[in-house]
Amino acid sequence: MDQRRFEIAPPASPGDLSDLFAENPAALKALFDGIPARVVVLNGEERLIFANYEFYRFSGLDAQVVIGAHVGQIIGREGYEIYRPAKDRIFGGEAMHWEGWVTLPNHGARYTRESLVPYGPAGEKPRAIVVMSLDITEQKLREQDLAEKVRALEAAESLKSSIVDHALAALVSTDARGRIVEFNPAAEKMFGRSRAAVIGHEVSEIIIPERFRAAHHAGMDRILAGQPARIMNQRLELEALRADGVEFPVEMVLWKSVVGETVHYTASLIDLSERREAALKIQRERERLRQSEKLTAMGSLLAGVAHELNNPLAVVMGRADLLAEKCANHPDLQQDAERIREAAERCGRIVRTFLNMARSRPAVHGKTSLNALARAAVDMLAYTYRTHGVECVMAFDRALPEVEADADQVGQVVLNLLVNAQQALSQSTGKRQVTVSTGSAIDAVWLRVADNGPGVADDLRERIFDPFFTTKAEGIGTGLGLAVSRGITREHGGDLVLEPAAPASGASFVLRLPLLATATEETPAAAPEAAPGVPTQARVLVVDDESEIADMMRSIIEAAGHDVATAESGLVALELLGTARFDAIVSDLRMPDMDGAALWRAVKEHHPHLADRMLFVTGDTLSPGASSFLAEQPGLVLDKPFAAKDLRERVEALLARR
Repeated sequence: MDQRRFEIAPPASPGDLSDLFAENPAALKALFDGIPARVVVLNGEERLIFANYEFYRFSGLDAQVVIGAHVGQIIGREGYEIYRPAKDRIFGGEAMHWEGWVTLPNHGARYTRESLVPYGPAGEKPRAIVVMSLDITEQKLREQDLAEKVRALEAAESLKSSIVDHALAALVSTDARGRIVEFNPAAEKMFGRSRAAVIGHEVSEIIIPERFRAAHHAGMDRILAGQPARIMNQRLELEALRADGVEFPVEMVLWKSVVGETVHYTASLIDLSERREAALKIQRERERLRQSEKLTAMGSLLAGVAHELNNPLAVVMGRADLLAEKCANHPDLQQDAERIREAAERCGRIVRTFLNMARSRPAVHGKTSLNALARAAVDMLAYTYRTHGVECVMAFDRALPEVEADADQVGQVVLNLLVNAQQALSQSTGKRQVTVSTGSAIDAVWLRVADNGPGVADDLRERIFDPFFTTKAEGIGTGLGLAVSRGITREHGGDLVLEPAAPASGASFVLRLPLLATATEETPAAAPEAAPGVPTQARVLVVDDESEIADMMRSIIEAAGHDVATAESGLVALELLGTARFDAIVSDLRMPDMDGAALWRAVKEHHPHLADRMLFVTGDTLSPGASSFLAEQPGLVLDKPFAAKDLRERVEALLARR
């Protein structure tokens, strides 16, 4: 910006234009006075010889002051230094023009446009310089203000565009007729459509499912008719439509914008798919927790029920065995006794299966018979199969080897397969049949559960093992059974697969477990031979608070040739141990006053030679106290109900420890 300071010189003698404009100086002066720009004339000595009306009006100076003054005195030293380089060029006949900001006395910064034109007779050296200065400060300020507003508007628009373009929510704007005018990148990603492809199209055709379009158009018509919008500025959960035709849930807020006389409607949309899936997952977890709590409560209940139920079952089984032995010469009576024992044994297997399902403990691998697990599962579901008209066919390999497995976990897998088969047949007409078979290969044993139901559709075969996927009706199953079952079998080094089959020919699931044992024929195990030095007749102490159980066990052991004494509690047992010699102890685990665990600790302290010759018979292996004790103590355990031969074998094993 040019900075010019005016320093006024002492008054000079008035000048005129008569010698310069001899022909008509008055007319020329009138012409210059009519120009809205400031006009001054400098002579060859650079002195001011004329100034027009606009100059005097703007500067407020008098002609007596400025006429005859040197230009340097008027514009100041700094201004003159700017003018000096151009002086020789102008007097040489060259016109010059410039514009810019200058600082004027009493006026501050002003924006001027100046022209410096040489004047003189044609063909001669210029005799004067005509200086015309047009003040356009207000115009320049208006231009600057407008430019600043434009820059601010551009910055605001850039900011808004940046916000819209980087917004996580989809933003869709339409005009008053519902035609799309804005579609941000988040909307492109959410709906699978490009901005260029949707601009100008009806929003209903792009993102609204067809079944909701009629309601949308009715709402737009109401708004155009001047009626209030029903959904404006509210959070709504709706269904939206992707480009591939898939519907998905969104949360929408709609608002109205008026720019001038133009009306726009903008919707902010958030995809709720993940949120809904998370809510469903939480709900499923809550349901699992509720089921877990129910199972925990059921486990506590079963612990008591098992003890109360297993005791009479043990009496029935034991007495039935004794009766069968007594009726050796009466085949019909012996057969009846065997049937009673088999029925009681089946009841015992069902109770044990319930207990195994409810038991919560770490995995314990041991030698396990897949045939026994399958038979127990079939027994447990026998009533359900019968009431639903399902025939269960068992084809077990009697020479099936044992495997190293957690019997409870694998038993749950088998039970789940049988339940799924029964449910698959629920909608079938005609004969309903489930076949359970076992067999062995070179390095594995297998169990197959096959039904003659509708089978599994080809497009679902790969998904049925996915967690939470189910083909059952709502409220039936959680979709976790097959996923958990496959997980259990793979943890055991095996697998669970759905065999290929033609549609409508039923489903066939095969459970495979690695072979770790040598095959053995399923024949009754022979009683272990007594170790050298074991007396042929031993003294055994039987401890049980239920006299029927105690009498039954005494009869079974006495039939093996041993001398038996009974005690109705742990305290009585300790008194007998203090007065007589015994070679082994058979005790109930759950008794009043002193239970089996307390009795074992007392025996270990006072009769340590008998501590490892104690057999515990119990129907309560579910309670935490019982399970933890049985896992730590070195004696044997016999679950109620039991067969007579099982009790005798365990007693002989104890006596062999002498």
